[in-house]
Amino acid sequence: MSPVLAGVLQLLALIVALGLSYRPLGDHMARVYSSEKHYGPEKWIYKAIGANPNVEMRWPAYLRGVLAFSAVSVLFLYLLQRVQGSLPGSLGFVSIDPDQAFNTAASFVANTNWQSYYGEQAMGHVVQTGGLAVQNFVSAAVGIAVAVALVRGFARSRTGELGNFWADLVRGTVRILLPIAVIGALVLVACGAIQNFAGIHEVGRFMGGTQQWNGGAVASQEVIKELGTNGGGYFNANSAHPFENPNGLSNLFEIYLILVIPFALTRTFGRMVGSLKQGYAILGTMATIWVVFTGLMMWTEFAHNGPAFDLAGGAMEGKETRFGIGGSSIFAVATTLTSTGAVNSFHSSYTGFGGGITMLGMQLGEIAPGGVGSGLYGMLIMAVIAVFIAGLMVGRTPEYLGKKIGTREIKFAACYILVTPALVLGFTAVAMALDTPSHSMTNSGAHGFSEILYAYTSGANNNGSAFAGLNADTQWFNSTIGIAMLLGRFLPMVFVLALAGSLAEQTPVPETAGTLRTEKPLFSGLLVGTIMIIAGLTYFPALALGPLAEGLAA
Repeated sequence: MSPVLAGVLQLLALIVALGLSYRPLGDHMARVYSSEKHYGPEKWIYKAIGANPNVEMRWPAYLRGVLAFSAVSVLFLYLLQRVQGSLPGSLGFVSIDPDQAFNTAASFVANTNWQSYYGEQAMGHVVQTGGLAVQNFVSAAVGIAVAVALVRGFARSRTGELGNFWADLVRGTVRILLPIAVIGALVLVACGAIQNFAGIHEVGRFMGGTQQWNGGAVASQEVIKELGTNGGGYFNANSAHPFENPNGLSNLFEIYLILVIPFALTRTFGRMVGSLKQGYAILGTMATIWVVFTGLMMWTEFAHNGPAFDLAGGAMEGKETRFGIGGSSIFAVATTLTSTGAVNSFHSSYTGFGGGITMLGMQLGEIAPGGVGSGLYGMLIMAVIAVFIAGLMVGRTPEYLGKKIGTREIKFAACYILVTPALVLGFTAVAMALDTPSHSMTNSGAHGFSEILYAYTSGANNNGSAFAGLNADTQWFNSTIGIAMLLGRFLPMVFVLALAGSLAEQTPVPETAGTLRTEKPLFSGLLVGTIMIIAGLTYFPALALGPLAEGLAA
């Protein structure tokens, strides 16, 4: 079987698996967030944290819950790393330096999972399992909760109430993420991923020295790393490491885990707003971008350009032979079009255009299908922008799902789409202008610029993957990327929840002959065009200096 055919068959198998999961998972999540019943374990959690899950919240109260919970999480994870040297199960590792502890705490709480350290050489069992893995669950649950709050804003009328953050957080963790993670961990163990609490042991001699490996609860952390679109690996090689991702079957399963909840949330959206067709329109937009990006990535990486590529069957540099170009390309697009950041190959080694595709996927806002929760609310914000543009073209007040998109709503949407580019381009410009940050670049020229642009794109968009050629373990990058991650995660949530509150207060307007039919393929096409134009106008100059210049020079 040719490598190209193998890649196409993997893509088709993935689409079938996602299609089979779409309806049951989407309907289940809709029931979870619409239910008034509380299970026993959930009641214990509410009692422990002193929360009343039956009290409805307006958007400021909902936002305070998000920010308070996240702030406590950052502080807890920071302190846990700072005292690691005194904890049992530390494997002899010392406590983490302050700047790196801040960066890691910000990273995992912001659902970014950017890592400027070698996981197997820095973090012991307690920090890995009791700190990082826990944040993999709850940070994902926070993202879903904010998305559900926005959906309620569209679905409700004449009220500013968006639900209860604590109930949404607990239900998302207990009823959705935990059950799937348990089953998924068993699948990964069956595929060959390790799951233990073993210490460091020698496995032989390598290049005249002793080679050592850590044990760890890898499968359980790997599954929520992918399912919650987190991305932080137990080992530095991430999902290219055989202990995390043993073979082609586990590789395809991990890609499935990355995509299944973000895609299924579109059905949850359709159920909750009372129109499955609206969910299908959002699904069609996401799927179109994802399929096109995957096809382009496979084409550019399989394209032969010289004797070395001919012999290897394509651009195999930086890719695992276990997965090949097809499995690596599908994984790379899935992880950068979501906020996952896990990698099974090294994006810095991709062709110039291939690296640009990974970067552009993040710069779109990671909305196709995007992160767990963040992909849905990001796409809905773009839908608001699209109906506003359509309204301008026909001279009519724009409406979406029966809600008028007025001055207030469009200001919230505009602020949302401006925050992340301002962080990415601002920090990149400062880093390139100063001497110290540029010394961290392994490469010069267009590729070196891409390393820094990619780092801030990944951080501010809460992705977490890296170009791998940048030494990011410095005070400058630990601090600035940490700030970019926190602002890139929580500032947009402010505008999302404010928009949700504004929409929930409105009285629905009746549909007329002049109403834009947002459930039709025409609107999906308009939405795709809006997304590409906004991203192109924002990032094209920076991309032209980096991956585009490198690709054209190849």
